[in-house]
Amino acid sequence: MEKGLREQIIKLIRREVVPAVGCTEPVAVALCVAKATETLGSLPETLDLYLSGNIIKNAMGVGIPGTGMIGLPIAVALGALVGKSEYQLEVLQDVTAEAVEQGRKFISEDRIKISLDENAPSNLHIDVRVYGEGHKARVVISGAHTNFILVEKDGDVLFEKTAKSEGVDASSEKDPDLNMRMVYDFAMTAPIEEISFILEAKRLNLAAAQFALKGEYGHCLGSTVLHFGERVFGDTPLAHAITLTSAACDARMGGAMVPVMSNSGSGNQGITATMPVVSYAMDINAPEETTIRALVLSHLTSIYIKQSLGRLSALCGCVVASTGATSGLVYLMGGGYDQVCDAVKNMVANLTGMICDGAKPSCSMKISSGVSTAMMSAMLAMKGFAVTSAEGIISDDVDETIHNLTSIGRDSMQVTDKLVLQIMTCK
Repeated sequence: MEKGLREQIIKLIRREVVPAVGCTEPVAVALCVAKATETLGSLPETLDLYLSGNIIKNAMGVGIPGTGMIGLPIAVALGALVGKSEYQLEVLQDVTAEAVEQGRKFISEDRIKISLDENAPSNLHIDVRVYGEGHKARVVISGAHTNFILVEKDGDVLFEKTAKSEGVDASSEKDPDLNMRMVYDFAMTAPIEEISFILEAKRLNLAAAQFALKGEYGHCLGSTVLHFGERVFGDTPLAHAITLTSAACDARMGGAMVPVMSNSGSGNQGITATMPVVSYAMDINAPEETTIRALVLSHLTSIYIKQSLGRLSALCGCVVASTGATSGLVYLMGGGYDQVCDAVKNMVANLTGMICDGAKPSCSMKISSGVSTAMMSAMLAMKGFAVTSAEGIISDDVDETIHNLTSIGRDSMQVTDKLVLQIMTCK
């Protein structure tokens, strides 16, 4: 692969695979509030937030790290009280018990107003307006979780740029247009020293899983499978993969103050693209280089799918990330490009249509479905079996198959997305 393209892909992975503390939607809101507070120069007396539906959906039921609380109000309050925008998606890392109590008081004083922006230009759109000491500030994040597009104080524009509808940074150079062949060739041929940074995903997400297994977080799916699932799953690679992947999700959705490595703006997607691969690699004692290449293949496949799906949609992100994971599993099983393509087709034939109804503790159950399907799809591919173009939405070409998936999630499920949000907000 030509060096310039290789460097572009590495830059893309480094930007999309980053640490995050807590669910990235409420964290992105806290980040925007922190920036607005810094711009105002004082603690806001009142805050008005205008959010896209997918932001609200993904922030309603998820635990906020270090608080024992769920939802947007405490994330907003802590963003104003202790958030630091320089921390990016780790904006809440300075949360303390004292700060949480201050946050509770802040909420009780009715300072925060949260509204649905029905005309938001992106599924990921956060518009924060803060007021205090006779001044006002406005900050907007749009298109991606850390993509600031507007900073104002007292009506004066301090920073502004045009946001791509679902992109990361409109001012950055154009990302490479990935395809499955390019993804595979990069993962197989990139000099190992240039991609070994992906092992940080293994370190962070494995640590999160191990942390969760020592406590009680979310629905405790990971520890339940570990301690009570042997008679059902046995002591098998599948059981190990479900345990570690769902445990890391339990910790994250349960509000544990632990960082995870995200993918394309989602911690759960980062966990799902990482842990099945890591777990299977440990089970077979894979060499480090093999593990690195499998992780890069998994994460970059997920990034590729998200390029056409968009940041947030009605399609559950575990569909994307577990499709990445099946690619990595095939490689660990000794498969090549053709088997990877077959496994991807098997995934699309199975999981397409799983809805996203927000970030919440039960995400661990959806993730476990993705893990088991990824393992099954990889095994079928290694035996030479793949869903064919005679069946459903599968095409002969793997890239066309992926775009069938993403067009359904991006376009056809928009009505589903609105109904899901309506159900969630009217309960």
